[in-house]
Amino acid sequence: MKSPLLTVSGVHRSFQVGGQRLDVLKGIEMELKPLQLVMLKGRSGSGKTTLLNLIGGLDQPNEGEIRFQEHAFHLSSDDERTLIRRKEIGFIFQSFALMPLLSAWENVELALRMAGIPRSEWKARVKHCLELVGLGKRMHHRPFELSGGEQQRVAIAKAIAHRPSLILADEPTAELDSQMGAQIMSVFRSIMKTEQITICMTTHDPTILEVADHVYEMVDGKFVS
Repeated sequence: MKSPLLTVSGVHRSFQVGGQRLDVLKGIEMELKPLQLVMLKGRSGSGKTTLLNLIGGLDQPNEGEIRFQEHAFHLSSDDERTLIRRKEIGFIFQSFALMPLLSAWENVELALRMAGIPRSEWKARVKHCLELVGLGKRMHHRPFELSGGEQQRVAIAKAIAHRPSLILADEPTAELDSQMGAQIMSVFRSIMKTEQITICMTTHDPTILEVADHVYEMVDGKFVS
């Protein structure tokens, strides 16, 4: 058995809203095993995006532990978590989060620049990532010249460019129709194999759940089996 890439133990997260304490996560236990596609399923407001932010080190729990590889995220400073994220984690968002004036190629290149990858490696890596997501013929188009599905493919290429071990995707198919959504899931499957990546994503789309290796269903800040 491979040891987990990430474990979440007894995690609680609450926020102060208008002088009241809002409990968003209430004792979460989960693990991500290497090379798995794991989905967090739940309605809007169930806490899945908050959990994704904690897993990615963008936020910290009020109590509990989050361990990513040998790193204890719950004990790390902001700077330490930023460095780990830059090397080991890729993010994909519902809204694609691309630079509108840059071509697909330049968007992926920017991700490499920000990750501190040597310039000599950029050209081959950008080409490889865009071909991997099926955009070999549209590398020099800007986002407004691409369909929603193509923009999400650029976002995936950008997220895998720096060779992370974990991809976190927040509702990556929400803005797409079901056919495009299915294509994106098939891209996920192929990059997991090619790039040896684990993917954890949130969704409330029942049509894509069957491609997951594991589904955690979330209701009111807790997992229900």
